[in-house]
Amino acid sequence: METLQINKKDALKAHDEATPKGKSLLENLLGKAVFLKSIKERIKSFDDVLSELNIVRSDFDLSCHGLETDEVAYRKAKLVAKVFNEGWIPDWTDGQYKYFPYFRMGSPSGVGFSYDGYDDWSTYSVVGSRLAFKSSDLAEYAGKLFEQEIYKPLMIIEAA
Repeated sequence: METLQINKKDALKAHDEATPKGKSLLENLLGKAVFLKSIKERIKSFDDVLSELNIVRSDFDLSCHGLETDEVAYRKAKLVAKVFNEGWIPDWTDGQYKYFPYFRMGSPSGVGFSYDGYDDWSTYSVVGSRLAFKSSDLAEYAGKLFEQEIYKPLMIIEAA
């Protein structure tokens, strides 16, 4: 039997351009794992997050009807963390590292999201476990990707 060789770059290009039937054929020949893209390659928008979770956009929007902007942003942030963590759930009993997007946004007062401390009084914010990421790389990527759409409305109160 003769063996054929194909480089991965060409295989990926063929898969990207193939019809659904062609994709299935390539996956059966070479294995599905060859064509799996990293989560950062798959997620470029909130619609990608919904698609990854098999949530219809109109259903999500309907479930958020009547909620405040920050409440919708919280729901979105939970879904973002769930997708990027790909099944990882933070364990708060073993000391494993957990990561969160960090923001330093300006505001008219000059403070924005930054930490400020004075004498015995201080202000800071913490993030719930549902919003933890399994790596700093994913937290940074998600934070930058969704800074304006999700995290800003979640964390600040905009003047009316």
